[in-house]
Amino acid sequence: MPVYEYRCAKCRKKFSALVGVTADCREPACPRCGSSDVNKLISRFARLKDEEAVLDDLEDAAYSAGDDPRAMRKLMREMGKELGEDADEEFEELLDEAEREMYEEGDLSDTDSED
Repeated sequence: MPVYEYRCAKCRKKFSALVGVTADCREPACPRCGSSDVNKLISRFARLKDEEAVLDDLEDAAYSAGDDPRAMRKLMREMGKELGEDADEEFEELLDEAEREMYEEGDLSDTDSED
């Protein structure tokens, strides 16, 4: 059953209502004032992803980040958000350390590529 958003014409309250697909097609009443003079709104919708889809998207982003430390740092923050973990001070320190190591490794590989 779909959920629709409405606005009451009398008191201007915006509310959501679960609408059944049955023979009883009455418009919902406003929960604040009880008026049945309501207007259906066009609302945003969200596409929910399952955990596997979220992880697939993160994997694709990891491949596109390559060896760029800034892109990898951004990816790590996004991963933390998607997995419901806040970036605390310890996490930021780990990102700083990983970025330094990547730059150091990059400096070593740059000298090898001058052949």
